[in-house]
Amino acid sequence: MEQQEYSYHVPVLLQESLEGLAIQPEGIYVDVTFGGGGHSREILRRLEGKGRLFGFDQDADAEQNIPDDPHFTFVRSNFRYLYNFMRYHGVAGQVDGLLADLGVSSHHFDDKERGFSFRFDGELDMRMNTRAGMTAADMLNTYTEEALANVFYLYGELKAARKVAATIVKARAAKPFRTIADLVETIKPFIGKDKEKKVLAQAFQALRIEINDEMRALKEMLQGSLKTLKPNGRLVVITYHSLEDRLVKNFLKTGNFEGKAEQDFFGNVSSPFRLINNKVIVPSAEEIERNPRSRSAKLRIAEKKA
Repeated sequence: MEQQEYSYHVPVLLQESLEGLAIQPEGIYVDVTFGGGGHSREILRRLEGKGRLFGFDQDADAEQNIPDDPHFTFVRSNFRYLYNFMRYHGVAGQVDGLLADLGVSSHHFDDKERGFSFRFDGELDMRMNTRAGMTAADMLNTYTEEALANVFYLYGELKAARKVAATIVKARAAKPFRTIADLVETIKPFIGKDKEKKVLAQAFQALRIEINDEMRALKEMLQGSLKTLKPNGRLVVITYHSLEDRLVKNFLKTGNFEGKAEQDFFGNVSSPFRLINNKVIVPSAEEIERNPRSRSAKLRIAEKKA
């Protein structure tokens, strides 16, 4: 399939994730990160008869991509409520495969109105769900210095987190934060020219994760997947940064987020999953050349034990 077909978002590791789902034509599947619908469209092409696909997205923009297909049901919600909605639709515990592509879509990065990228100037929003919650500007203007430092350190791994937080608190006393430029100009004194893009990316990632409560939502979705999947059902997850990848890796290996392996009497690790790929799957050089935003992607596949 040609890349121009995906103007909203180019699906990453498409064939590899489809193979990981091991799709059965009459199975039940969930794409918890519908977005541009790239992965969903390919799943739908493989369904027939009683086959069903549920697509989750909390972003109103994603609704323009809903396919006209009798096998498809759109769920307008954060994927943290996965189990609740699958129970509502009567398929909890019956799902054959679940796909999560945790990356922010190209559409979000390229839409200057959303505030996800430092490449543009615009409002500092960063909400995945623009219908609710505080914006990144609200957060910069109201969080304590300590809370801001924690966000930048924990979610952005910024070495100068405390200095950046102190400067933000001092700057907002004179003029509240409103735009991307306001934030970039405040952070720039702490960045060497050689590392400017990297540090800005870390800072914006930290704000986005906090605004959208991404880590906690991911944990809740993964825990919900256990009650949603049927025995031998597949869980296919694509991550893009070390924080989320560590959570996913630990959960698939041990069934908890700390990675503490509990063993039975015989020394076997009692995880609820069986790993399909022991070695993480990454994009090929060709895919990275076609779609540079795929370069940090990591794909992990596991099967729920019977």
